[in-house]
Amino acid sequence: MKLTRLMSLASAVAALALAAGAACAQQVTGTLGSPGATTTIDGRQLPAPDPSFGGTITNDALSSKPWWAPRIVPPKGAPNILLVITDDAGFGVPSTFGGVIPTPTMDRIAANGLRYNNVHSTALCSPTRAALITGRNHHSVGFGVISEQSTGFPGYNSIITRDKATIGRILLENGYSTSWFGKDHNTPSFAASQAGPFDQWPTGMGFEYFYGFVGGDANQWQPNLFRNTTQIYPFEGKPGWNLVTGMADDAIDYLTRLNQTVPDKPFFVMYAPGATHAPHHPTKEWVDKISDMHLFDQGWNKLREQIFANQKKLGVIPQDTQLEPWPTEVIKNWDDLKADEKKLFIRQADIYAAYAAYSDHEIGRVVQAIDDMGKLDNTLVIYINGDNGTSAEGGPLGTPNEVAFFNGVNMMPVDVQMKWYDTWGTEQTYNHMSAGWSWAFDTPFTWFKQNASRLGGIGQNMAVSWPARITDKGGLREQFMHVIDVVPTLLEVTGIPAPDMVDGIKQAPIEGTSFAYTFDKENAKAPTRHKTQYFEMFGQWALYNDGWLLSTKVNRAPWEAFGAANPDPLNNQVLQLYDLSKDFSQSQDIAAQNADKVKEMKDLFLAEAKKYQVFPMDASVAARIVAPRPNITAGRTEFTYTHPMTGLPQGDSPFLLNSSYSIAADINVPEGGAEGMILTSGGRFAGYGFYLLKGKPVFLWNLVDLKRVKWQGSDALTPGKHLVEFDFQYDGLGVGTLAFNNMSGVGGSGTGTLKVDGKVVDTQKMERTLPMILQWDEAFDVGSDTLTGVNDADYTPPFALTAKLNKLTIKVDRPTLSEDDIKKLEDTQAVAVDGSAIHHMQPAPQ
Repeated sequence: MKLTRLMSLASAVAALALAAGAACAQQVTGTLGSPGATTTIDGRQLPAPDPSFGGTITNDALSSKPWWAPRIVPPKGAPNILLVITDDAGFGVPSTFGGVIPTPTMDRIAANGLRYNNVHSTALCSPTRAALITGRNHHSVGFGVISEQSTGFPGYNSIITRDKATIGRILLENGYSTSWFGKDHNTPSFAASQAGPFDQWPTGMGFEYFYGFVGGDANQWQPNLFRNTTQIYPFEGKPGWNLVTGMADDAIDYLTRLNQTVPDKPFFVMYAPGATHAPHHPTKEWVDKISDMHLFDQGWNKLREQIFANQKKLGVIPQDTQLEPWPTEVIKNWDDLKADEKKLFIRQADIYAAYAAYSDHEIGRVVQAIDDMGKLDNTLVIYINGDNGTSAEGGPLGTPNEVAFFNGVNMMPVDVQMKWYDTWGTEQTYNHMSAGWSWAFDTPFTWFKQNASRLGGIGQNMAVSWPARITDKGGLREQFMHVIDVVPTLLEVTGIPAPDMVDGIKQAPIEGTSFAYTFDKENAKAPTRHKTQYFEMFGQWALYNDGWLLSTKVNRAPWEAFGAANPDPLNNQVLQLYDLSKDFSQSQDIAAQNADKVKEMKDLFLAEAKKYQVFPMDASVAARIVAPRPNITAGRTEFTYTHPMTGLPQGDSPFLLNSSYSIAADINVPEGGAEGMILTSGGRFAGYGFYLLKGKPVFLWNLVDLKRVKWQGSDALTPGKHLVEFDFQYDGLGVGTLAFNNMSGVGGSGTGTLKVDGKVVDTQKMERTLPMILQWDEAFDVGSDTLTGVNDADYTPPFALTAKLNKLTIKVDRPTLSEDDIKKLEDTQAVAVDGSAIHHMQPAPQ
């Protein structure tokens, strides 16, 4: 019997070794077969195959030998990992790299580790994040643009295919606890509802725990918040609660539970705050702190000069770096502004800076919690400042409502904006600052988020600490890097290989290059190992190759989203050439003197673009937002609801823009009357609501918080059964125009009619409708209203319907194009939606 057991044990060990792929790579602790045994795996096949049973089985338990499969653990010494990435922050934002905004947490990580000044993004948020978690280029994983602009091509469909497992999945299968906090902008907008599928949610991509929001931005006061895949609603926060603190609290709670339950199990935390993406929502405490510092009274020209001087003093840029002249053709000099403009713009910058400082502080609480657990020494902290350059989507004037920008209103006059001056950054605004500050915050580079051909769009920085490994405290690393390099770095330092197979699917190669070699002091000046990298976003592109950078001249500012698109973005370009080994800030164009190099670099870009699914290249921006995509409403024109329902995201709900539609509610009003929300979509910053107000039927359109168009019955509904209807006849051409990459015919006029039991009670014409989106982070709700309401003057959410809803029916009649329409569009590039929309909207009462 003893010999039999030994042979069984030997057989089990051999089976484990076979499953691992190589016995020499296996690290076993304890006695195999015992409940406390652990083992590493080779990791080439995930999940690892179950080992063969290593005990013995006879007819009775007393003479049988139990056997437990060992628990899978990472290789010995594998570090905990805290991966932090902030949002919409350029090179000159943090104090760590010369900025005036205090970021003591990033300072702490840098002082305890290394600073990196040559890190690159994709120029846009979710593409960068897709690259970050997969180690592949953004087009390779379907994120050539954000999901809300996805199109039916492999490089642009916002689907991370199964042959490209995330770092979360790899580490999870190798014994890590994995979690994701904050922003998830990598779930396709058409798969974000409670109907799923959930395979592209964080929990479906290898992150065991998720706490945050799904989408590009979020109201930090009233976020559309999830734990795993369950919406947290009704949302109950303390007075003054803010998600920036809320997610830090949740992360600390999660890490504490792990530490108390399995203190020896390594963790991987993806920490992605919404800051500093619009809306900029800091607490009053932080606004007061920053305002009292008077950082921005000097204006953006002098701020840029101050940041530039700080950067040279800190040594985070070369001493011979040059600063280009202020772009007066794009943004006015500060001294040319009027007094009220300066006042507003200083307020905008104070709020942005407070948001950045507040976020850094809360990140610091998470770092300190890890330190308090005694785990910081063996924790690799990677703190990436920005997923792209600073955003300029507020335009030269900024805006109290970012949703207005996405609907073509991007030059809201200062006197209009001043009505929100005292509430800027509170729950009453969805605010964004002037592009003048964005230009300064991207110092020493130029241009912004979205501009993939300029370092102002793709140039980031980061701080990295790992006390157990990194000894060159405060050192600077200048090697070229890209966010795709993070995954191979994590795999190298954990000793975990990239898998060959995941769930039986052969994996595509990792495309990044590990930068772990830079952790060693002797490699401080080592040549970069990442030699070639392409960039492309909205038809603007660049190629880095061994110090050289070929880039297209910027031909569209980020706030210019509604014009006709470049029809040939590969060739219809002015090409510029830079030698970044001598020109850190990309300021000296030498293309004219190096025609052969320009041709060589373009040919190389073409090869890289073909390799990584960049084609077909598309320069359109707004047109792609309303382009058709496969959501759960695709092909449907009629929708029926018989029960209250909340939380359906915009990307999965009936789309009423640029269409005729009718909404009919069959309800029973109880004795004493009724009120409440029948149907709503969107919220305070753009949306519509169909409700009973003191018994009277109301249909209201909120036009980006500038104007509210309201239809209302004069009489309260009597007790009993009623049919309340709203019918809208649209005058425009619809989204079929988008095949021509222009915006003609959208956002047109229409006539709405409100009826009760077949009788017209109100009718009026809307001269202009919303052309693009409702408020993205608000839901489609039946029977009540989640988060913010579409009209604060009428009700306070949730405003539950007290009548009985028997049946709600929505019918949508989308315009089709006639041959004459098509000919007209082919012959013109007229744009119906632009900043002139402001003249058709008056500020709503505050």
